[in-house]
Amino acid sequence: MPSPGAEQIWLWIGTALMAVGTLAFIGMGWGEEDPEAQEYYIITIFIPAIAASAYFSMAMGFGLTELSVPWASEALDIYWARYADWLFTTPLLLIDLALLAGANRNTISTLVGLDVGMIVTGLVGALVTSSQTMRIVWWGISCGFFLALLYILVSRLSAQASTQPGSVGALFSTLRNVVILLWTAYPIVWIVGTEGLGLIPLYWETAVFMVLDVLAKVGFGFLLLRSRSVLDQVSSSTADATAAD
Repeated sequence: MPSPGAEQIWLWIGTALMAVGTLAFIGMGWGEEDPEAQEYYIITIFIPAIAASAYFSMAMGFGLTELSVPWASEALDIYWARYADWLFTTPLLLIDLALLAGANRNTISTLVGLDVGMIVTGLVGALVTSSQTMRIVWWGISCGFFLALLYILVSRLSAQASTQPGSVGALFSTLRNVVILLWTAYPIVWIVGTEGLGLIPLYWETAVFMVLDVLAKVGFGFLLLRSRSVLDQVSSSTADATAAD
């Protein structure tokens, strides 16, 4: 059994990897002069940068609260800074996807609204102290927002992406599938972790969340930004559409 506070090693690793990702993305976008392509780099750079700040705060012992609950013999450690991270970074990630798909403003607003609802209700569930059952109820509400978000991703957003050039559509499909796969793991970890049923200890919960965060932010960003030619193609098609209008 890991000693109390041992999970901080994972928080420091997460801080380092997010910081490296931020610097790598800055380097990948260095010298990009096209305003349309710059938009992807700016958004994607901020994703690991915000996450690095959140992980640093958690590693330093901030962004943490202890809750006394009647069903546990010890107080629960809740990293609320993790939710603050997700509240900012996940909408940015969805905006990246939506821009790649050529989504309209209504689709982007719907995605961001569902995402915020998912994160906020998940945080409420984590902070509930009345009963474990109510925590699970809030988890279910959060999952409802998530399922609606997935529906928009695989239906409306995918339909809009199908109108993009072949390489752009292929990159969107890859990134969409990465998001679906990784994001589906989050509610599973939540419900089996200390914030849900308590089947796994905080040490392993923190480790798994860190790995998921790095893959979902740095991994996603690398897949997107390494395809510079595709981003240039998106910029060209956007410029052509604007000129036609």
